[in-house]
Amino acid sequence: MNKALLTDNYFDSVFSSISASLSAIGAETPAVTKIALKDNSPYRILASTIISLRTRDNVTWEASQSLFEIAPTIEKLYSIDEELVAESIKKCGFYLRKANQLKRIASIVMEEWDGVIPPDEEKLMSLPGVGIKTASLVLNLSFSMDAICVDCHVHQITNRLGWVVTDKPEDTEKELKKILPRKYWIIINELFVMWGQNVCTPISPKCSMCPLCNECPKVGEERTR
Repeated sequence: MNKALLTDNYFDSVFSSISASLSAIGAETPAVTKIALKDNSPYRILASTIISLRTRDNVTWEASQSLFEIAPTIEKLYSIDEELVAESIKKCGFYLRKANQLKRIASIVMEEWDGVIPPDEEKLMSLPGVGIKTASLVLNLSFSMDAICVDCHVHQITNRLGWVVTDKPEDTEKELKKILPRKYWIIINELFVMWGQNVCTPISPKCSMCPLCNECPKVGEERTR
């Protein structure tokens, strides 16, 4: 796509159209966002985002709630056995690895950071299992800080739309920062996750349902519905 076409008015139109379509089909809010609406503490956002990696949204919700029943705070997570953590999140993918990461995070936060998870991207990314996506989501949802959280949906959809031409989510994040109006940095993850789950799916996207169908270049797509 010609970068000259990526104006504020264009992005306003795209985000407005996607929001309206998601409302019309009754798309469910992503699990981590729902958790943030109940309690946006950095611990809960960080823990649920780690649980969400390679895990379906409904399982992320169930496993996160199970963890928070036994460890409602980072202090409690620090004090309980790793086996108990693993048992509470065993429905999610790679639960043993994630339980280990959560316990190591709790140790670092309690022993080195005085029990406080900081609004600092570099420090967050120094934690076990935390990459740029997880760090950005914590900064977004817990601290209302402008950061672009690029997961598989954001990466795929923005490439499909021709906004970016990238191979890795990390590169997508850097390129989006150059073109995306700052007011959309936080909301893009929530909207595009829902859009990717319901309409612009990874395989055979439902282009017939998409209000952007006529203007979307559908980069890399040969088969649509």
